[in-house]
Amino acid sequence: MKTKVLAALAATMAVGATCAFAANPFVDVPSDSWAYKSVVELADAGIIQGVDGQYFQGNRNITRYEAAEMVAKAMAHMDKASVEQRALINKLADEYADELNNLGVRVSALENRVGNVKLTGDARIRYRYQDGSKENDNSWDYRVRVRANAQVNDRTKVTYGISSDNKNFADNAAATDESNDIFTDVAKVDYNFGGNNWNLSVGRTDAYVLGNAYGYNYGDVFDRAELKYQNDKFAATAGYGKFKAGDVAGSTATTFTSGKYIDGNGVTNLPDGAKVVAGESLEGTKTGYGELEGFFGGGRAAGSALGVYYNDFSANDATRGGQADDLWGAYASVNFGKWNALANYERVSYEKNITTANGQDDSANVWIGKLTYGKANIATPKSWDAWVEYINAEDGAFINGSTNSWRFADQMDNIESWGVGADYTFAKNAMFQVMQSFGTNTKDGNAKDPEEQTRAQFVFVF
Repeated sequence: MKTKVLAALAATMAVGATCAFAANPFVDVPSDSWAYKSVVELADAGIIQGVDGQYFQGNRNITRYEAAEMVAKAMAHMDKASVEQRALINKLADEYADELNNLGVRVSALENRVGNVKLTGDARIRYRYQDGSKENDNSWDYRVRVRANAQVNDRTKVTYGISSDNKNFADNAAATDESNDIFTDVAKVDYNFGGNNWNLSVGRTDAYVLGNAYGYNYGDVFDRAELKYQNDKFAATAGYGKFKAGDVAGSTATTFTSGKYIDGNGVTNLPDGAKVVAGESLEGTKTGYGELEGFFGGGRAAGSALGVYYNDFSANDATRGGQADDLWGAYASVNFGKWNALANYERVSYEKNITTANGQDDSANVWIGKLTYGKANIATPKSWDAWVEYINAEDGAFINGSTNSWRFADQMDNIESWGVGADYTFAKNAMFQVMQSFGTNTKDGNAKDPEEQTRAQFVFVF
């Protein structure tokens, strides 16, 4: 294996043209060897290091991980390579993609290859059940998404994606039914500059999350312009965009009569002059947002972080009856060994003189905690994790109809609940996930406690 890999890498050594007169670092490579020049150039470029820093051992077979390490180092010189040389390095990167991914090269280098258009995607089949839910008759659904990723140049990447949304197996709608339409959920351009520490992203993303944490309030399609700076210790994000899905409040059917608020839970008395948080559509609502994050315990790659974030909402029309005014939150994610602990807090502020169905005035809070053991990697068969979570949400804390959580969106507000789950990669690019809630109860008011939720799904990536 070594001869083939070294021959391919040596062919790229316009990258190391300045190395022609470097000294031979290996005592077992004579100057009259046919491979002498290539070995010296590869060593001087830092792509190979030999054994014990002195011996090349040219007849020794190497492992795929050793080959992948050499490819990774060659990829670091991509900006100096010609188009033909880049194509050769890309071919090697595809061959050793799994090993490179496990070495942590995928995000920093593999996805930044130039002159490359790559199709990716995923498919999900899931089962969701909650006694009394309208979803019960159609508990099984599926979704398919396809992504085209084009690396235009060293700094610019274009991504376009389509999605089938969630289609129910029990749905007998005609093929021409609008509900069966495929839609664009990703269409964006990313531009890196400033030594790749800065990124400007413009267009549509499929999963904007309010805060880099649990994704309690929103995790759906979002059109935005976003500027981000990040290094190994710090990240700052600022952007402005428009929500494409969701409701501003958890309740969408409301009646306001003679000082009383009437919904599916019964009648609630309201103070004089109060307004009701009605189910106003979030679609079209705009927001300016910002986030600050700090990474510790080994930097960004180690996964431990602290962050704070803020969103300021503004509706398209002049009447913002009942709409949330702004939201801010903070999170902490800490890795210790095979464990990860996540804590997330959010506070939603409403317009003055706004009262929710159960009398919560002006603002509402939510606390979320999650403890995970292990790490399921969809590229690594037999990897797995298990987790437990806790949610304590005041009435009015959940403002949207869309969420990044596994739970039903209409059961995210005014609750206290626990959940458990596990993820298992049973084959490369194929994962099984299962989730179950327990101990769920209504926090305020006389409404019946929600029934528990069950979810199980298969996810396939291609």
